[in-house]
Amino acid sequence: TCSSDTILRAIKELTQENISYTSDKGKTYDFNTADKLNALLIKALVSTGELNEVETYDVDFDHQFLETEKYDAKPTYKKFLGYRPGVYVIGDMIVYVENSDGNTNVRFYQAETHKRFFALLEANSIRVNRFRADCGSCSKEIVSEIEKHCTHFYIRANRCSSLYDDLFSLRGWKTEEINGIQFELNSILVEKWEGKCYRLVIQRQKRMDGELDLWEGEYTYRCILTNDYDSSTRDIVEFYNKRGGKERIFDDMNNGFGWNRLPKSFMSENTVFLLLTALIHNFYKTIISKLDTKAFGLKETSRIKAFVFSFISVPAKWIMTARQYVLNIYTENRAYARPFKTGFG
Repeated sequence: TCSSDTILRAIKELTQENISYTSDKGKTYDFNTADKLNALLIKALVSTGELNEVETYDVDFDHQFLETEKYDAKPTYKKFLGYRPGVYVIGDMIVYVENSDGNTNVRFYQAETHKRFFALLEANSIRVNRFRADCGSCSKEIVSEIEKHCTHFYIRANRCSSLYDDLFSLRGWKTEEINGIQFELNSILVEKWEGKCYRLVIQRQKRMDGELDLWEGEYTYRCILTNDYDSSTRDIVEFYNKRGGKERIFDDMNNGFGWNRLPKSFMSENTVFLLLTALIHNFYKTIISKLDTKAFGLKETSRIKAFVFSFISVPAKWIMTARQYVLNIYTENRAYARPFKTGFG
């Protein structure tokens, strides 16, 4: 193993300069695209067989707000200093990370981020079937860019007063039970932006407190904007709700891979750390999926700390016997014989 100083020096050598964008109000915001490391992230997934040219994939996009008091950290809307990386996920794998200042509006130059991500996927012949994102991606420019590169998209629509009259006058609500909760579902075609007509899937639920909201009355409304005109409203809602499961990945990155304890002083260097740990995370997920986890007292959902204690932190020594070197593993768990193809001392 190498020392922490060596790792920090390597991080600095892999750093890429920030890109600065200026808003209409004259404020400057920094982004870090880390192009080479993001390309490596994709190529590693292709090399391990996690991504290929034959299949099509579902992509999730979200912004993570990382709390840190580094030199160039900016105040976020969550009332702490930090960065705001945009993260793309396919299944359990992180496929792209692009960092930016913590005070950057989530929609600011987001379309450019999507353009870079999809260009990288297409350069590796990876095709996207469905794309999910929250209301931070609901704008004409962003949706237009996403629509170019996937079969269907599902984006949480931000509520606006112009839609409320249409929602209140809707008839034909269908009652569905999803995860043990009663919802009423419906869908309409809306011209969200001039010249752009999409399907709006509406989900409403009666307020538990019984109080009336000034705008929504006795219901809470949630909407999903999509170009999927064939799937049922229930299928679309259930598919979008699975996006919440991706939060476990970010929880794992924060607590298992150090995203909540960034090591360097500047965003460009910490972006390298985010991508290197994402690379390790992906390799770990590949290894754990191929490993006989039960034999080692692990599960496929086990975090990397449990993997290290069960699989890596085991004493071993190369010894010479019968004119050849044999790896002697000092443990009573015979499961090690299979991956290392060795006897036990």
